[in-house]
Amino acid sequence: MKSNKIFLYTDGGSRGNPGRSAVGIVICNEDKEILQTYKECIGHGTNNEAEYKALIKGLEIAVNHSKDEIVFFSDSELLIKQLKGQYRVKAKNLLELYNEVQYRIKPFKKITYNHHKRDHKFIQKCDSLVNQAFDNK
Repeated sequence: MKSNKIFLYTDGGSRGNPGRSAVGIVICNEDKEILQTYKECIGHGTNNEAEYKALIKGLEIAVNHSKDEIVFFSDSELLIKQLKGQYRVKAKNLLELYNEVQYRIKPFKKITYNHHKRDHKFIQKCDSLVNQAFDNK
């Protein structure tokens, strides 16, 4: 394992909402050095589904870097508040994804969820990766 604590930044987007969807992921170490980036078109869905799917894919990748502590950041207030239990997950499509997240976090000793504004450099990088995935770059 490269680091005990890693920082996971994700973004998901949908062109059309619902429409074609993509995810962008940045994983950093404690020194904020980028360990890995990832981008992918993920089919058809809503923005909120894409945000959840970005986290799920990010957790799949993150487990290869550390199973200790994950510090997660997203610009999706809905996603963060649902994960923290501040908002109920009412929509069936999101509940299935929420449950998948709960399964994916099991290997980690600790995870914290944080909201970051879109102007944060790693959130911007994730957004750029989403757009690159849409544009096949």
